[in-house]
Amino acid sequence: MATLIDTNILIDVFHRGSAFEEWSALKLEEARRAGAVIINPIIYAEMAAGYATSSSLEAAISPTAFEREDLPWDAAYAAGQAFLQYKRAGGEKRSPLPDFYIGAHAAVRGYRLLTRDPVRYRGYFPMVSLISPETHP
Repeated sequence: MATLIDTNILIDVFHRGSAFEEWSALKLEEARRAGAVIINPIIYAEMAAGYATSSSLEAAISPTAFEREDLPWDAAYAAGQAFLQYKRAGGEKRSPLPDFYIGAHAAVRGYRLLTRDPVRYRGYFPMVSLISPETHP
């Protein structure tokens, strides 16, 4: 079973010091044993903020370690619709759209989502199977 890996998990694993470092590393390894582990351009872009060069980012999240998948067009539409619901419900965060793209990607492709931030995903993409500290301690 394929799993889309949220950026917060990768940050835990590759930027030591998080309280969730051990949990995230364990769940990432479990996801690898269960099937493909996938990232998309949004996740890649979010990770880029933590690396001075593209070669150092490539070394951390290389294509041999993580399958790379483009965002499906259906996911782009679903992300926009989820963002609209968020704004209509009074959402104030100016740029949560990356999270909606990630959730929509998992929903459209039927992937599980490994994340430490399940609240928004659960609320806007209830069909996505989440692996989070509260669902898989």
